[in-house]
Amino acid sequence: MDITHTLDISIGGMTCASCVARVERALQQVPGVQDATVNLATESARIVVTQDVESMDAQLRRAVRTAGYAPRTAARADAEAASATGWHDFLPVGLALLLAAPLFAPMLLAPFGVHWMLPPVAQLLLAAPVQFWLGARFYRAGWHAARARTGNMDLLVALGTSAAFGLSLWLWWRAAPGAMPHLYFEASAVVIALVLLGKWLELRAKRQATSAIRALQQLRPELAHLIGPRGEADVPLGEVMAADRLAVRPGERVPADARVLEGRSEVDESMLTGEPLPVAKAPGDLLTGGSVNGSGRLVVEVRAVGAESVLARIIRLVEDAQAAKAPIQKQVDRVAEVFVPVVLLIALVTLAGWGLAGAGAEAALIHAVAVLVIACPCALGLATPVAVMAGTGVAARHGILVKDASALERAHRVDTVAFDKTGTLTLGTPVLASLHAVVAQDEAALLAVAASLQSGSTHPLAQAVTRAATARGLPMAPVRDLQSLSGRGVRGRVGRSDLSGANTDWALASLRWCAELGAVPDAAQVAQLQSQGATVSALLAFAGSDAAPEVRALLAFTDEPKPQASAAVATLRARGLRVVMISGDNLHAAQAMAARVGIAADDVRAEVLPADKAAQVAALRTGGHVVAMVGDGTNDAPALAAADVGIAMASGTDVAMEAAGITLMRGDLALVADALDLSARTVAKIRQNLFWAFAYNVVGIPFAAFGLLSPVVAGAAMALSSLSVMSNALLLRRWKPAGHRARS
Repeated sequence: MDITHTLDISIGGMTCASCVARVERALQQVPGVQDATVNLATESARIVVTQDVESMDAQLRRAVRTAGYAPRTAARADAEAASATGWHDFLPVGLALLLAAPLFAPMLLAPFGVHWMLPPVAQLLLAAPVQFWLGARFYRAGWHAARARTGNMDLLVALGTSAAFGLSLWLWWRAAPGAMPHLYFEASAVVIALVLLGKWLELRAKRQATSAIRALQQLRPELAHLIGPRGEADVPLGEVMAADRLAVRPGERVPADARVLEGRSEVDESMLTGEPLPVAKAPGDLLTGGSVNGSGRLVVEVRAVGAESVLARIIRLVEDAQAAKAPIQKQVDRVAEVFVPVVLLIALVTLAGWGLAGAGAEAALIHAVAVLVIACPCALGLATPVAVMAGTGVAARHGILVKDASALERAHRVDTVAFDKTGTLTLGTPVLASLHAVVAQDEAALLAVAASLQSGSTHPLAQAVTRAATARGLPMAPVRDLQSLSGRGVRGRVGRSDLSGANTDWALASLRWCAELGAVPDAAQVAQLQSQGATVSALLAFAGSDAAPEVRALLAFTDEPKPQASAAVATLRARGLRVVMISGDNLHAAQAMAARVGIAADDVRAEVLPADKAAQVAALRTGGHVVAMVGDGTNDAPALAAADVGIAMASGTDVAMEAAGITLMRGDLALVADALDLSARTVAKIRQNLFWAFAYNVVGIPFAAFGLLSPVVAGAAMALSSLSVMSNALLLRRWKPAGHRARS
């Protein structure tokens, strides 16, 4: 199996969806390219290659340039993005509008009875710079498209305005000396000026859509206060390494992921998690790079820097989501690929039709020009990616990280939400509520044996046992031949203890494993503990290799639901969604917890081994149901991947976050409903944008073909179509989670 690598290239010069299809086709023809996705809104390409990235980079950039576009370095792309809204970039737009204004003025004055017209030579002097200097970009891009035997928006604008300009020269040349012919210089100049204005406003809107990534990138401070043998010294952030000791002063941003060594403070993590309230931090607590320190001075030890930091991973996730192409966009791109040839054909039919109808060459050509000018494939190309960019950006600001556009598009169709229990619906910090010795033995000694077996485990139940033993000051004996069976328990030979003599074989087992081993705990006692919502495990002693182990003690664990779990479940059910809980716990304990959070007993899937959670999700998907799985642990990763939409809690493991399509940066379960709501709103914006993009063309092209629109009005409509699509998508930036909306 070939190892794949991913490469991102910034591309300049793309103006519409036809450009996207053309660049993708050029990249996919390069040997070694497995897949290529081009995003018009971000002006970038993401290429999956099966060869070394460094050797492929030059070939891919050459392919982009051969296709007629400009591959850009990362530094140049950043510089252009930073200056995209500067007023110096408005200079050519403003100059074009200034030159076109005197040409357009007679049209504005005519309804008021003012009939005034510039002399033909003045019209030529005003229109020529707009057409051939300020509008040169359309000729260059249109020529590249024509050479590649394809079309784009620039080709349509170049053909349409050139026809109007050329017709004006022809009519002027044919006019009698001293006569004032009706010329169309204003059509060519105003159309170019309006299109340039539309593209400039489009760039401004794109910059707003990508503001989330820039805001995250700006969270990194430039300097860190390194504590060395000679005291504090300011060093660039790039020189900070793991295990360095740093000072974080009041009001400063935390330079890197770290652990607090000294001091107490409150830290604002809102830009990373969306949590509006500062979080108290004390020695031993973890800090995330980019968060803002409160009023206390902290001394911290660096845990991760650079690409391994939480902030860097968040930025990568947002960039990946915004660079990806939503499934619906692929269908739009197929339409856009044939759009320009179809428009050219309609323009030719319009020209011939008006000519055959006896309207004259002048009228026929003007109507054909209007068809060319009003057609706008750029709106089709921007409709989906700009909405995805705005949606993923606002989600990141509120602690919802969308890994890819497909997850965002699918989430709105979810009708079933499945929750893991421990650590997702519950706090994930169970406590050992009680230990019941089955025979007359010392409970403390039994607890010491259980803690010895669990001393090396990070499982929540194991940690509950070791915490209980530590609190009572019980010693832990060494363990040999330790075996851990996922979903069943642990077994090993525990060193000498007050109970066992040397190296006795013990196991701490789930009730499922007890049944498999032939150990039968007291059913009445187990039922009593489970009715109280406890998770029950048994401490087993093996007398011999053939005999069934003896049950020496029953351990009852209890966990508490998260404070917002009941409200989150109620919100999801109010949206008409089915809510299911999947747990490895026994049925009675799982149903008891489900009842506390508002999940119906029939929707509890209990005693599910970690390896079987994915099968449970697959069963829920039968019948066409769309399932979201919410989990946090490593054993949830297969189920997260098997769901239509995997939602991971950032407080969980990296494996779970990698398998999920959406990550919640804080443990607030209300974000699940918020993520689904934002998905629905984003998809609604995509559909609205596509409707308007198609509507402009479906209505505008026939109007132009039948002579109901002048080229100037057609040009304004074309510029307005792209601008309306961008503006509609940017309304998503006003979205707030339900909790924020309720507080405001």
